[in-house]
Amino acid sequence: MIQKAFVMKLKPGALAEYTKRHDEIWPELTEEVRRSGVRKIASFEDDPYIFLYSEVEDEGAWDRLWDSEIHKKWADWFGPLMEFNAEGKVDAKFVCQVFDFRS
Repeated sequence: MIQKAFVMKLKPGALAEYTKRHDEIWPELTEEVRRSGVRKIASFEDDPYIFLYSEVEDEGAWDRLWDSEIHKKWADWFGPLMEFNAEGKVDAKFVCQVFDFRS
């Protein structure tokens, strides 16, 4: 399993709605997440920033998810809440792991 993490930025005042929408995640999106090879997603907030940790099967998992039709609809729904790049994908910056301790 490959660990991936990235940071995204919310628009001002969007945290409560961002959280609510994730609490009501669409079943068809959860199926696409699995199909794409994303096995774990956990997000943490430091408003306005969201830090997202994930475990994926391979390096292409996030691209497959972001390129899916259901994720494009999800991204459109989140448009008022988040910053997106010109391709309509979450404007996210992947961050590199520098330490991993397990006991």
